Amino acid sequence: MEYEQMNSYAAEKESLCRKNDSIAPRLYDEYGVKKGLRDENGKGVLAGLTNISKIISSKIIDGQKTACDGELWYRGYRVEELIDDLGDGELGFEKVAYLLLMGELPDAEEQRRFSELIGECRTLPTNFTRDVIMKAPSDDIMNSMTRSILTLASYDKTAKDTSVGNSLRQCIQLIGEFPLLAVYGYHAYNYYENMDSMVIHRPDPALSTAENLLMMLRPDKAYTRTEAKVLDTALILHMEHGGGNNSTFTTRVVTSSGSDTYSTVAAAMSSLKGPKHGGANIKVMEMMSDIRAHVKDYADKDEIEAYLTRIVSKEAFDGKGLIYGMGHAVYSLSDPRERIFKGYVQQLAAEKGRGDDLLLYENIEELAPRVIARNRRIFKGVSPNIDFYSGFVYDMLGIPQELYTAMFAIARIVGWSAHRIEELICMDKIIRPAYMSVMEEKWSSPPQESPRRSDYSNLEAPAQ
Repeated sequence: MEYEQMNSYAAEKESLCRKNDSIAPRLYDEYGVKKGLRDENGKGVLAGLTNISKIISSKIIDGQKTACDGELWYRGYRVEELIDDLGDGELGFEKVAYLLLMGELPDAEEQRRFSELIGECRTLPTNFTRDVIMKAPSDDIMNSMTRSILTLASYDKTAKDTSVGNSLRQCIQLIGEFPLLAVYGYHAYNYYENMDSMVIHRPDPALSTAENLLMMLRPDKAYTRTEAKVLDTALILHMEHGGGNNSTFTTRVVTSSGSDTYSTVAAAMSSLKGPKHGGANIKVMEMMSDIRAHVKDYADKDEIEAYLTRIVSKEAFDGKGLIYGMGHAVYSLSDPRERIFKGYVQQLAAEKGRGDDLLLYENIEELAPRVIARNRRIFKGVSPNIDFYSGFVYDMLGIPQELYTAMFAIARIVGWSAHRIEELICMDKIIRPAYMSVMEEKWSSPPQESPRRSDYSNLEAPAQ
C-alpha cells in the first residue's frame, strides 16, 4: 500500500483508537495504580535491589521525611569525591567505568590494564564503517547506533551466550566501540545529507574516551586540556543513575527475559533517545534559543522572569508550559550532578568567551523555580538538573546537536552494563508486573441476562 494511503487510513482510524483506548483517570486512583510507577511526590515503586549506585533526595530528621540536597553514590563513593580525587589533570572515565562494572576501584596496574583493554576495543570489524554505518546515514544518530549495535551481533560468534563472563566481555567491547558508532554515524550523515566534507580519524588507543571523542569529531584533531576535562566530567556524571531510570530499567527488563547483550543494549538505546529521557538537553537548547530571541538584556531579571512566566503559562515557546532542564523525578532541592558540573561549565565558558550566555543560564536557574512555584501546583521542590547545562557545554565544545543524546549513551552504556551483569547474577525471574483489565465485556449474540460492566472492586491482581 502506498505511504499516502496508509497515512490516510491511520488518520481516519485515530479517533477510533482514542475512543476505545481511553481509560478514565479516576480508575487509576481507585485501584491505586501509580502512573509512571511513581507516586505524586515522585517516589518510585520499589522494583528491585542494587549494589551499583544510590540516589538520595531526602532524609529522616526528627522522625519526618525532609528534602535535602541531592546525593549520587557510585559503588559506595559519592560521585563528587570520585571526581575531586582525580585532580585537575587526570581524566577518569575509564577508572570510574571499572568501578561501576567490577564494584571496586582499580589499583594503578589494574587501571592501566583496563584502559589499555578499552583502547584495544576501539575498533570495528573490517569494512563495518563503509558497509553498515555509511550505507544508511541518518540525522537520528541514536537510530544509526542502534542499527550498528544489532549488526555487531552478527560478527560475534558467541552473541547468544548470556553467561556472566561472556556478557561482561561484550559490554566492555561495546563501551570501547560506542564513540566510533556515534562519531562515524554523524560524519556519514554530515557528508551525505549536509553535503559537507567527511574526515574520519581512527581512534588512538593511548587516548581516553573524552580525548578520542574530541579528536575523532574535529577535522584538525585539536582540543584543549580544559575541553577534554569538561567532557570527561560530563561522561562520568552521566554514567549511572540508579536502576529505576527508564533506559536502565529497560536493560533490567530485557535482560530478565534471557535476551542477549546486543538486543538488551539496543532496547536501552531506544528508551534513552526519548525526549523525556536522554533527549531532554536538546529541548533545553531549543528553549534557550527561543528565550534569546525574546529577551534583549540577559542581565535584566525582570524581563527574563516575565518571559519565563509566559512559557509556564503556555503562551510562549512550545505551548507545553514547561521550563526544560528544571525539576527531576527524584531530586527536589538540588541535582548533585548539576552542582558538580556547573564549576566546569563556568571554567569552559571563560575559556570560550561565552560569559553573556552563562549569565542568561544562571539568571534562569535562579528565577525558574520561583516562577514554577508561583504558577503551577507542585508537590516537591524544583531545581535545575544536569540537562540544563549539558547542552550548553556540548555547544561550547562544538558538538553538533545530532550527537547530544549519543553523548549520553556513550556514558550510560557503562551503567547499563553494570546493571545487566547484576541482573544476570542476582535474578532468575522474568520481570512481569500486573496490569488490571478494565475493559467492558461484549457479546457477539445477546446473552440470557443483559450484559453489564464487571464489578472490579473485589478483583485481585491477575495471577502471574
